[in-house]
Amino acid sequence: MEPTRFETAIALIDKKNSEDPNVYHSHGVDFPKELLYSQRMSQKLLQFKPNASRALQLAARAQHICRWKIARDEYPMDRVGYLKWRETLKKMHAEITADILKEVGYEDEFIDRVSFLINKKLIKKNEESQTIEDVICLVFLDYYFEEFAAKHEDEKVIDILQKTWVKMSEEGHEEALKIKFSEKSLALVKQAIS
Repeated sequence: MEPTRFETAIALIDKKNSEDPNVYHSHGVDFPKELLYSQRMSQKLLQFKPNASRALQLAARAQHICRWKIARDEYPMDRVGYLKWRETLKKMHAEITADILKEVGYEDEFIDRVSFLINKKLIKKNEESQTIEDVICLVFLDYYFEEFAAKHEDEKVIDILQKTWVKMSEEGHEEALKIKFSEKSLALVKQAIS
């Protein structure tokens, strides 16, 4: 059976992300970092919103597509530099994804919708943009938080948790509290949100 446009687009996003030279070690296996991240985004999205639209599913899968191509140290190592880097990345992620979606035959209106979601426009005002933000935060909390917390002082960890919490919806908060944190991490989460 012929794969659908959607399946082909997912496969092409994965193909791009499988080129990531950075590896992430998980469960005894090395994965291309952004390939693993994109699969975690998809998994978490469908766990959180089982009826997510195709546009939302593609935006989640392509959230970090080819992220390694623009290094953080290409920008000043301050807040302004960080924000500029993030904006440049979002633009690149949207452009690469738009090219893939054109290639598999999606219409411009659909492609614009996916780009809008990748750029996380109107968070707190647009339900699907908010869902993307919630899923990004949930993936961080579920898969990357313990590692992050181990490398930083509690004060910085609590600050990041508070910033993460503010970005999330009430529904996102409820989902986050279902994550099985270690005792130490759960204590930090509780301290951050109290």
